[in-house]
Amino acid sequence: MAYNQLHIASLNSGSNGNCYYIGNDQDAVLVDVGLSCRETEKRMSRIGLSMDKVRAIFISHEHTDHIKGLPVLSKKFNLPVYLTTGTLKGCKFDLKQELVRPLPAHEAVIVGNLSVTGFPKIHDASDPYSFMIAYGETKIGVFTDLGAVCEQLTYYFKQCHAAFLETNYDDDLLSKSAYPYFLKQRISGGRGHLSNKQALELFTAHKPSFMSHLLLSHLSKDNNCPELAVNLFKEHARGTEIVVASRHAETAVYTISEPATVHSF
Repeated sequence: MAYNQLHIASLNSGSNGNCYYIGNDQDAVLVDVGLSCRETEKRMSRIGLSMDKVRAIFISHEHTDHIKGLPVLSKKFNLPVYLTTGTLKGCKFDLKQELVRPLPAHEAVIVGNLSVTGFPKIHDASDPYSFMIAYGETKIGVFTDLGAVCEQLTYYFKQCHAAFLETNYDDDLLSKSAYPYFLKQRISGGRGHLSNKQALELFTAHKPSFMSHLLLSHLSKDNNCPELAVNLFKEHARGTEIVVASRHAETAVYTISEPATVHSF
């Protein structure tokens, strides 16, 4: 018997824009809005999702590829925006004050019948957060833009039935790329992004037996390869379906539940 189902999709994942949808049959949230309002709506429509169910937006940090469409989308649909004070200060635009909500650490925010827990992550931004979204016992993690794996990331990852996990770069491709030295250091220096290897170490050491899907996220256009990342993780999947969250298009919608009964459409 399946219950407490959550529907998840990546609308885009990469340095050109990030936006993730998590919801059930009544309520949904968006994590980050790095696409324009029009493009966000268009991609949702193509996979059968509707803004009518979206109740709030959660912002991980203030980098442009995570907030580009935020002011227009929030205003158009009158959606509350949850973000840290540091992230709000880093945004270069004004949000309607009545729609701004504080984002506490490790405390559940109730949105409809969803529960969203934010917690600090390691990244070169002002007070950046990762998120875990729950409906009953079904839990989804959004873990991207990470400079390193920390204890609290591991704590939440071990609870997830599915997760968006950053696999930004391959070590060899980054070292051989034409990127200047300072940019390579920014990416791999501990406050930038996770490599395939770092993400795989988290996955193999702490993947719960009930994790049905892992969506590899925020892949670099120049320093990673979708096939390379997928093949690396598939070797260690142990029953978890491995999917790439594309930087060019939306994914399918995946339905996750506890007990794990999973469909895509």
